[in-house]
Amino acid sequence: MRASSAIVVLSVLAAAWSGSPAPTGIRFEETAEKAGLRFVTSNSPTPNKNQIETMVAGVAFLDYDGDGYMDIYLVGGAAIPSLKKESPVYWNRLFHNNHDGTFTDVTEKAGVAGTGYGMGVAVGDYDNDGWPDIFVANVTDNQLFHNNGDGTFTDVTAKAGLQGAKLDGKKMWSAGAGWFDYNNDGLLDLFVVNYCKWEVNQDPYCTIGGGTRGYCHPNYYRPTHNALYRNNGDSTFTDVSEQTGIASLYGKGMSVSFADYDSDGFLDAFVANDTTPNFLLHNLGGKRFEEVGETAGVAYGANGAALSGMGADFRDVNNDGLPDIWHTSVEFETFPLYANRGRGDFADLTVASGLARPTSQMSGWGNGIVDLDNDGWKDLFVARSNVLDNIGKVVAERRYPEPNSVFRNLGNGKFQDVSAEAGPDFQKEAPHRGVAFGDIDNDGRIDAVVSVLGGPVKLFHNISDAGQSNGDRRTGPYHDRRRQFAMERGHDSGWVCLFQ
Repeated sequence: MRASSAIVVLSVLAAAWSGSPAPTGIRFEETAEKAGLRFVTSNSPTPNKNQIETMVAGVAFLDYDGDGYMDIYLVGGAAIPSLKKESPVYWNRLFHNNHDGTFTDVTEKAGVAGTGYGMGVAVGDYDNDGWPDIFVANVTDNQLFHNNGDGTFTDVTAKAGLQGAKLDGKKMWSAGAGWFDYNNDGLLDLFVVNYCKWEVNQDPYCTIGGGTRGYCHPNYYRPTHNALYRNNGDSTFTDVSEQTGIASLYGKGMSVSFADYDSDGFLDAFVANDTTPNFLLHNLGGKRFEEVGETAGVAYGANGAALSGMGADFRDVNNDGLPDIWHTSVEFETFPLYANRGRGDFADLTVASGLARPTSQMSGWGNGIVDLDNDGWKDLFVARSNVLDNIGKVVAERRYPEPNSVFRNLGNGKFQDVSAEAGPDFQKEAPHRGVAFGDIDNDGRIDAVVSVLGGPVKLFHNISDAGQSNGDRRTGPYHDRRRQFAMERGHDSGWVCLFQ
């Protein structure tokens, strides 16, 4: 009986993928150096193998000056053990789009270099003045930069009350964040994803074979809870984690993304957790959140085990009007695709969609669901790298740097790995981390910026033979699209932010 039900579910969902798109090619050219986008994600790797060294990833697109062109913000780490940006090499950096395919570093003028050990970034207009503001999630105190509308920003963290939540008297390590209006009052609220309990140079001594020290598995660290801040409408925020139920949920959060998965008019949140069950936070009328990940079918992988959740996106992949979930993990786990069945639950289509086999050999960080060839069907992009910088000493055939991957949506329930045809620049390996998406030159094609741990950032200019945009450009002036912006930009805040 269970097998028959599964067949019916897959048939119904496949029917939503009707009308295959015309064949086209997704191609990129890497133009960061030529464009003047010069940035290295400095993470201060040490012999002590501090866990934070593996995870600096923040990258975001934003039109900070309202000129109709997308600018780029990138997050850096800090020195260890001070966890301070002791030199400009660690600065977060803001690059202004010059409208000619090049960028200018305006960090100092804008005042957004940051102070602590950075992780992720979230962009949103929290005070509804028409200018996008920047929130940086840090290992140390978080930071909120208010956009003054004149090309400069002011650090208003303390005034806003957003330095970061504490656990056992210590500020939690924040990995990412996202803006969304959870109570429908027209003001963007802030969700901060926290990872694990950690102290500098206090990581366990973990070996990966032959006595070589490596970064420890997440199981060696205690989980933390996330934080939700309600926008008070006066440029301050109130931590409502306790009263909304967020603080009672412990995990190892890596990214957050938002969508109204049950069409009740309130935005819900998906948190990808690392080696602990994912959270699907059902919004109960803007008052509280109910964790329904297990009952909804998105807490675990197909084998019933918690995955190493990394980046995540929460977007409609099959054009049925319902947001689906796709998140990344590490090798041998696959990158699961959960299709929204419209009944408050999801079906795992990782195998049926053709994603299981190729992604089982990959490790992914930031990711996105975005139409890269303008055929009306959203494709899948993932920034890839192994977690361990010395993985080759354990498994000879494994490498730390990996190439990025892109999967084309065939419009029939299947995805095709077209990475090999995406251009020679796309084949180059690196320890990729975060990714953000936007149209840098307003040509109607979505481009991608990918951060590289300890290496130069990559700007993948989309040169696909594609038509005009089908509404997923994520570009143009920052006008009065606050609620939509929060949904679209949420995943850019972490690895995706993270991680993306």
